Amino acid sequence: MVAKESDWYKKIWSLDIKNHSWVEDTKQQIDFIIKTLDLRKDQRILDLACGFGRHSLELSRRGFQVVGVDITKDYITDAEITAKKEGLNARFILSDIRNLKFNQEFDVVLNLADGAIGYLENDSENLKIFDVIADALKPGGKHFMDLCNAEYAELHFPATSWEAGENALSLSSFEWNPEKKIMLYGGKTISYGDPLVKPEILRGDTIRLYSHEELDGILEARNMKIMQTYSNYYGKPETSKELQLMVYSIKS
Repeated sequence: MVAKESDWYKKIWSLDIKNHSWVEDTKQQIDFIIKTLDLRKDQRILDLACGFGRHSLELSRRGFQVVGVDITKDYITDAEITAKKEGLNARFILSDIRNLKFNQEFDVVLNLADGAIGYLENDSENLKIFDVIADALKPGGKHFMDLCNAEYAELHFPATSWEAGENALSLSSFEWNPEKKIMLYGGKTISYGDPLVKPEILRGDTIRLYSHEELDGILEARNMKIMQTYSNYYGKPETSKELQLMVYSIKS
């Protein structure tokens, strides 16, 4: 597998992502976030790299005030259509996250399913995402991110996996560059009923992964403190045996 161009994140996204098996877990994920962050209906929530709005829309269905941001026009259009159809008050913005200029306007910021963290061209650009998070949060504001764990990658990559969802099979392939802490990820989704042929994963997305220790330093430099970490949306504690790393932090 070879890497795509460095700005791959601007070009690859399509609404086919709705067929991925993990989309089916949205409601349960929101249940966990509401409980863990003790969310209230009077709080404003910013959902960064919201995709087609699956988390923003679900929060809005439950009466929360949400603003979703994404760089992909098709995603924002789809989210706006769904919100209008369902009579939801969720607001969506088409933008590169780095261009946002929020100033202590939100009680909660979310970066879910990576939330664009680690997707950018280099470490300097990736850190700008954390600057936006810290700037957007009010003092005492809460942040929750769902990432891939660098410590897991060190121990378990390269690897491949299949996951069966209700509508499709998802194949994922992972490689690891330990010097740069970059994961090379390729995937293919096969809808049930489609001809089954040998899948070829030719070009991969490059994603910078972080360890708990690195994230602790990055957040501390922005007056944020890690409160708790998890390895799944059922509250299992963080472990290097699990790919997911979920981090709940608060801005001082």
